[in-house]
Parts: sequence; structure tokens; C-alpha cells
Amino acid sequence: MSFNLATMLRESATARPDKPLVHAGDTAFTYAEVDALSGRLAASLRTRGLEPGDKVAVQLPNLPQFLISYFGILKAGMTMVPLNPLLASPEVAYHLEDSDARMLVTFESSVGAGLAGARAAGGVPTYVVSVGEGAAPEGARSFDELLAGEDDGDVYATSADDTAVLLYTSGTTGRPKGAELTHFQLYMNCTVSGELFQVSADDVSLAVLPFFHVFGLSSVLNNVVRFGASLVLLPRFEAKVALDALERHQCTIFAGVPTMYVALLQEELGSRDLSALRACISGGASMPGEVIREFEEKVRGVVILEGYGLSETASTTTFNISAEQRKVHSVGKQIWGVEVRVVDPEGNALPPGEDNVGEIVVRGHNVMKGYYKRPDDTAKAIRGGWFHTGDLGYQDDAGYFFVVDRLKDLVIRGGYNVYPREVEEVLYEHADVVEAAVVGRPDDRLGEEVIAFVALKPGATVGPAELTAHCKERLAAYKYPRDVRVLEALPKGATGKILKRELRN
Repeated sequence: MSFNLATMLRESATARPDKPLVHAGDTAFTYAEVDALSGRLAASLRTRGLEPGDKVAVQLPNLPQFLISYFGILKAGMTMVPLNPLLASPEVAYHLEDSDARMLVTFESSVGAGLAGARAAGGVPTYVVSVGEGAAPEGARSFDELLAGEDDGDVYATSADDTAVLLYTSGTTGRPKGAELTHFQLYMNCTVSGELFQVSADDVSLAVLPFFHVFGLSSVLNNVVRFGASLVLLPRFEAKVALDALERHQCTIFAGVPTMYVALLQEELGSRDLSALRACISGGASMPGEVIREFEEKVRGVVILEGYGLSETASTTTFNISAEQRKVHSVGKQIWGVEVRVVDPEGNALPPGEDNVGEIVVRGHNVMKGYYKRPDDTAKAIRGGWFHTGDLGYQDDAGYFFVVDRLKDLVIRGGYNVYPREVEEVLYEHADVVEAAVVGRPDDRLGEEVIAFVALKPGATVGPAELTAHCKERLAAYKYPRDVRVLEALPKGATGKILKRELRN
């Protein structure tokens, strides 16, 4: 079956050509403009000797040029490889080599690492997006050259099962692997998830989640384009800047990770006009119940809806679909066309119940084709048609799923399972704690010991002993942390997710 994901842009541009697709600062691009510019880029790629199926790496923050590159690459029948602009040159080289990328589009602030990585990867041609008027540095060419092509209006007839995006995992368990996400898979995921919270052309979504991550790409960018809505772009998250944008553009949808909601709570939310906001979505990590309660108390009329997904599942796998049906702490029910189970180590389905914790496995239209050039890793991850997520959870009698923790984050202390999220929830209940993360530390006697890291609210003076006592009163003896460390801030990745691997080190 022939299908190209870029058809979403063409259809929305045809239906509402003059509607703004993106707002970036004081600049706006309409659907017709992004459609035309991406068509010109597609033509330029063809004239530079690239062919359908070739990989083009894009190392950009949330800028209009990301959308132009994305849809231009798709229109040309090629595969986009999104890269984090903060990668160092050896990391850029690794991704270019591993993906077999034939071109790199990078940003002016990343061009040094990009060019060094491109040279190390065998001289990959590099084009740079510059905000100012400066010329491209030696060894790179201006992105504007890619917009000099003549748009012939053609969208290459890819197969629905062709790889549209080669999205690299975060690499928390070894070198990053490229998950092959198809045109049909990405289309289905943004269509089904968008219908769940009723996205329409009237919506304005704040895009602060990075587009090089699956959450931002599939659940924000694709979602908006699919339904003809508008995007407000922020290259990076700053709480005050995000609130300014929400207020100025009267945004109706905000999608973020839990640490973003925590940061927003440190601002004066009561003085802001957030009356247009109708949907707040959280994913990427478990949302502490105390954060949900406090945010909804301060922003009246807004309900935070949690979902769950991974790079390998094109973002959404389960979702809480409404204020009336959501359950706090739950990531909701499986979306249409997707099956989710909880299984024991032998792969047998476990019955519902909080005591029946097992690995979450997924089957459906959202599961990747596989890991690029890694048949062994693919076979290990997808067994019997089911993708094994590495996440631990359970299902209740009503069909709601609860993610307990990552399998690799489970702490086994003296033979007892300790789920870090449970301890973190208790720490977040303390009035002085703004961020918390719990990890295991090797211990000769017990196997592992429970260690907590926290960041405090401004002016707070609570110490480790009081926080330990707070947990001890609320948790079983084997669960509470024996070591609590107070940091100014917890380390975070590009999406705002707390990096437990750094805390373990």
C-alpha cells in the first residue's frame, strides 16, 4: 500500500492554506508556506544525488526549519534521523555512521560538533541553519541553499511500511539504537491519540518538548499537523518563557514531562491568564500525585492527563482520555488498535491486581519495525509479536495500567523488591521537596541499598535526617532510604527527564 506521512501536511495546507502552522517569536509560517518550502527542500535533496530511502540527519531545536526539513525529507521519499543539538562530536559521528546518513542539517550553535562529527563519519555534507545573517562556517553550507529548489508539488509514493523516521533511543543501556518508525505507524499514532483528546483546527499547542524526541515529534508536531491546528515553538524549556507563550498565544494544549510541571509550579500561576488551556498532557516519566494535585489546584479547570509510550512505540501506547475517566497515578488504558499486557518472566499474562507486577508488553500498529541493522536486538525486544518494554507495571480490574518502574530501576534490597516510584511519591509529599529520585546502590550485605536524591524549594532548609524520618513513617522498613542527598537540582536530559544513570554514578 502506497502512503507517505507528508500527505498530512499537504491535506491541511489544502484545507486551510492561510492558517498559521507555526509561531516562532514574532514570526509565523502558514500551512501553505511550510508546504511550499518543504517541497523546495525535497526538490533540492533530489538534485544533490540523494535517492528515496536515503537517510538525512537533522540536528535542530524546535525551529520552523525543523518542520521544513522533516516534511521535505518525507516528500522526497527519504528517512529522517532526528538528533539532539547538544550531542558532542563523537556522538554525532556515531549516529551518522550507524544510520548511514548521507546529509546533516544542523544549527549554528551545534555546527562545531556537527562538522567535526560529519568529518569523522567520512565527510557527510553539512548544511547549517543560521538565525542571523552570518555566512556558513568553512566546511558547511547554508541551509538556505536547500530552499532554492523548484517545488514540483510531488510527494514520493512511499510504501506505508517504509521507514519514515529513524529515531535513536536514549542509550541508557548501551549505545543508542535506531528504532525504525514507519509512515503508517506514525500516522496511526497521531491520529488515534489526537482523537482521544479531540484535537481540532481551533487548537493552539505549545511545543516545548523537543521534536528530536518521540513525545515531541509524534504527540505534538504530528498531532497538530494531522488535525490542522497551530504550534507555538520554544527551542528550550524555561518556566517563565513557557508561561508567557501560553498566555500570549492563548494556547489550548500543553504537553510536558513531570519536571516541567514542577518548574511551572514555582512560578506565580495565579496571576496568569491560562483560561484558554483545556488539555494538559504528561508523559516521559511517572507524574507524582502531589504535583498533579497542586497544579490542578492552582490552574482551575485544567486536568492533567497521563499517557505512556516509548520511542519504539511511536509515542502513545496508553492514555487517560478525560477528566471524568482518568485515574491519578495511572497511565490510562490501551489506545485503539493496540494490545497491552503484563507478563511474568516466562511471558505468561498476569491477572489484574496491584500485587501482580510484571513486565509491560505491547502489540499493535504502534510497534516499530525493529532496530536498524540490529537483528539480534530486535529479536530480543520483539518476541512472539510482542514488544517487551522493560517497564514494570500492573493492570487493575477496570483495565487501567499503572507503571511501577523501569525493570532496570528496580531495587532489590535484602531479597525484597523496592519500586523507586513509591518512595519518590512519599518524598514529593514533603512540603519542602521540589524534585526527587531514588536509585539503588550496591551493598555487600543486602545486595542493594535505597538511596534518595532531592532538590528543595527556594528557602527550604530541611535536612537528610528529617526526610529519612518522613519516609520511615510512611513506608515499610525495607523501603525507606537509608541515605538522602540534597542537591541544588537533579540532572536532566534534553526532554527534562531526570537522569538516574548519572545519580547512580
